[in-house]
Amino acid sequence: MKRQIDIDPELEYNYNNMARRPDAPELLQRLAARSEAFRREADAALDCRYGDGERERLDLFRCGELDAPLYVYIHGGYWQRGDKSMYSYLAEPFNAAGIDVAVVGYPLCPQVSMTRLVASIRSALAWLWRNAGDLGVNPERINLSGHSAGGHLTAMALATRWPELGDDLPTDLVRTGIPLSGLYRLDPLLPTTIADALGLSAAEVSELSPVNLEPAVDAPLLVVIGGGETPGFFSQAGLLLEAWSRNECLVEKYVEPEVDHFDLLVRLGDPQSELFRRVTSWLE
Repeated sequence: MKRQIDIDPELEYNYNNMARRPDAPELLQRLAARSEAFRREADAALDCRYGDGERERLDLFRCGELDAPLYVYIHGGYWQRGDKSMYSYLAEPFNAAGIDVAVVGYPLCPQVSMTRLVASIRSALAWLWRNAGDLGVNPERINLSGHSAGGHLTAMALATRWPELGDDLPTDLVRTGIPLSGLYRLDPLLPTTIADALGLSAAEVSELSPVNLEPAVDAPLLVVIGGGETPGFFSQAGLLLEAWSRNECLVEKYVEPEVDHFDLLVRLGDPQSELFRRVTSWLE
């Protein structure tokens, strides 16, 4: 399909993280190897199917403590790449801290629209809540987090009116939200190569930008960003903070010093980092 909007070099620089970080594939490969090693020894329920799609599966890692908080993580990859299996490593320090972890997989663009992708995340969370008893986790302690595109999906879930998706679902299905270096306004992505696989309609750009929505619950929101991120990502965080601070929910910002988009993932899995301490202390 012929590109309709010319590339804006400044926006391309701000949002094309892979282009700015040539060693990113190697870093992600190391995290994937760490994840594979942890899965071999973890108390895990892998590839739990929450929908009919091949990628509509999640991995659950239990800490072994009764009624522990559940940290639900949504991976990034600009809605078009990545896999849940790459991020099992996060469960190791969280489990050691007495926290259950679920890592959610989802269908990718362009195989599905972003509208369909958002619906998958909502289905995953509803499935987790409905099946918490069988899974051995606490449905009243679901905390949601995600990185990059996963940060966007976290915010979209917080804007979800859950009872509209099922009479049995509680309004406060998600107790806290922790998006990490997320995308909350989509139109700046249109004049970048990132948008090529997304196929966003004008309606989707508006309706799927969290800054245009309101949180559906008063769940506390911790907006995290790496101190070494580009101005584009700082702008995205600022827009969400401004838009959602007008509501009744508690909204805070945390900047993890020095790290860029990818090293933020390393810090999240490091129990000695301030980021890890902040996130774990935020969970309900």
